[in-house]
Amino acid sequence: MQHVAVSNGMLNVFAQGKGTPLLFVHGFPLNHGMWHLQVDAFTKKTRVIVPDLRGFGESTVTVGTVGMEEMSDDLHGVLHGVWVDKPVVFCGLSMGGYVAWQFFRKYRSQLRALILCDTRATADTPEAAAGRQKLAETVMAEGGQAAYDAVLPKLLSPKTTERWPELVANVKSMVLRNKPAGIAAALRGMAARPDCTDILPQIDVPTLVICGQDDQITPPAEMQNMAEAIPGAQFVQIPNAGHLAPLENPDAVNGAINRFLISLDGRPA
Repeated sequence: MQHVAVSNGMLNVFAQGKGTPLLFVHGFPLNHGMWHLQVDAFTKKTRVIVPDLRGFGESTVTVGTVGMEEMSDDLHGVLHGVWVDKPVVFCGLSMGGYVAWQFFRKYRSQLRALILCDTRATADTPEAAAGRQKLAETVMAEGGQAAYDAVLPKLLSPKTTERWPELVANVKSMVLRNKPAGIAAALRGMAARPDCTDILPQIDVPTLVICGQDDQITPPAEMQNMAEAIPGAQFVQIPNAGHLAPLENPDAVNGAINRFLISLDGRPA
């Protein structure tokens, strides 16, 4: 891991390997560690870049609100800081997908392709936004355990929770390593994020949409509709997985990503 300077702070970043730059952007309320099974699979084949977003892991915590556009600006700075000089394949899960929309808006020239995992383009409903704001207050008062308790029932497939208690423990550890102020700032940023459905027909890079079969937060039907709105996008449903498909069924997710990378230039990643 290395610390990369960005505007008003620094991000903790893993960057290793050669070849196609593959940027993995984690979901809420986790950190770069959620991608460890993808790092293992792709570091020998690609240039893998895996940051802790602002407010998470060992990256700078900004008190207040951190928006998805600000996170996309941080990633732009990270790519410069780790000497990535060609367009990247941007792979974002959930909140990482929200950041992807803003990255596409602002930094299209830095994008070679998109991989969107268990995410959505719509904004929060007023009720959902109010729920995030309330959770932010609770996290500031009670700590990261409150975030874990609120999100765990929907993050993982019931099958995963039952069969892999060690994975549940790993997810909990990632959540609790984050500082409450960082979690709360991201909650406020997600609550305020804009609706991005208008950009779906404008996406002009190869796009892969991945969804866990048992995802309760962004269900397969919703994500398939999103994929159909993106010109030429591929949709892959992952069995035996919920909202954290890359952790719950890494072989299926890695296989889908590898096939997608092959389709970009006709050779294995």
